[in-house]
Amino acid sequence: MLGLFELIGAKPLARALGIERRSGLVRLFGLREIATGIGIFASGQRAGWLWGRVAGDALDLTVLWSALRGDNPRRRAAALAAGNVAAVTALDVLAARQLPI
Repeated sequence: MLGLFELIGAKPLARALGIERRSGLVRLFGLREIATGIGIFASGQRAGWLWGRVAGDALDLTVLWSALRGDNPRRRAAALAAGNVAAVTALDVLAARQLPI
């Protein structure tokens, strides 16, 4: 669902986080989310796809980190989003570690 929202609603999402100039990147992140989701469910190599998702989460966190700058009036929303992404990243790591590579 997140991937679809990032793909379709990239501009409003980027605006809500104070990263309007990065809406194209948010859209690409949505495509990545969709691709890794399909890979996780359709592949016998779930661990590899989950680690790919972890790498994508790291990219998300990097962009969100840039949104925490002092001049961003939406930095509170960006901080909340970063916290949620960090929690999901931890779950992705736990899940990936449980699966054989």
